[in-house]
Amino acid sequence: MSAWLQITDTAGAVLVFLGAAICLLGVVGMVKLPDVLSRSHAATKPQTLGLLLVLAGVALRLRSGMDLATLALIGFFQLMTGPVAAHLVARSAYRTGQIEGGELLFDDLDAQLTQPGQEPGAGPEQDAGSGRS
Repeated sequence: MSAWLQITDTAGAVLVFLGAAICLLGVVGMVKLPDVLSRSHAATKPQTLGLLLVLAGVALRLRSGMDLATLALIGFFQLMTGPVAAHLVARSAYRTGQIEGGELLFDDLDAQLTQPGQEPGAGPEQDAGSGRS
């Protein structure tokens, strides 16, 4: 085996190890952090970076066109779905009352959910089907 292949294989193994270590740190953060927003951050940021490093390490090892395309798709979908999932978890935690407005620096969602003169947490009035015009 040539020296170039040994170097790329070693670099791939190092990237896989680093990616796995970063994913492990993300899991430790999910277990140890106190609130939903911190856990959501620990679930998405390190996990995404760790997975991308693992994918880069595997790509250095496989070197096939179809394998690289598959790995690129996996990375793309991870980058697209991770932030969306974290946003939905944080939003549902806010709506169910697990996050208090006092804990946040900015509470833009409260202004969107409540209308003037309406209690926070109350849903919009249902005029459809009531016969009122």
